[in-house]
Amino acid sequence: MRTTRLPKVLLALTAAYFLTSLGHFSHNAEFICEYPNLPVWLTRAQVYAVWAAITAVGATGLLLMRKKFMAMGLLLVAVYAALGFDGLGHYAVAPMELHPLMANVTILSEVVAAALLLPVALWLLVLHMLRDKVRIQQP
Repeated sequence: MRTTRLPKVLLALTAAYFLTSLGHFSHNAEFICEYPNLPVWLTRAQVYAVWAAITAVGATGLLLMRKKFMAMGLLLVAVYAALGFDGLGHYAVAPMELHPLMANVTILSEVVAAALLLPVALWLLVLHMLRDKVRIQQP
């Protein structure tokens, strides 16, 4: 199966989200006791496992795109980006002012990176689907 080149903007935004997500989850795992009102049963290993599972969604999307399964790959990258908004859940259990500064920085940087990646992935998906529709309708 032939591979395809991925749009550079998508790769750059995916890398930015990957790094900010890693930063947030790493901070969360290493300083779990500083995050207010987290469940007592939540462990450092569980935080890293969730990060790995979320990252696997994005990595699978990129791999599918490289293998020319563009629609499914872009959809998975969009889901990966949407999962970046889950960090806002920290503010559902405790207000922003109760979180340490670095926690807020890592949470919000992850959300911003996800907010930049999501519309690009969705836009590329729409363009891909429109291009396929035009190709199908041509005689």
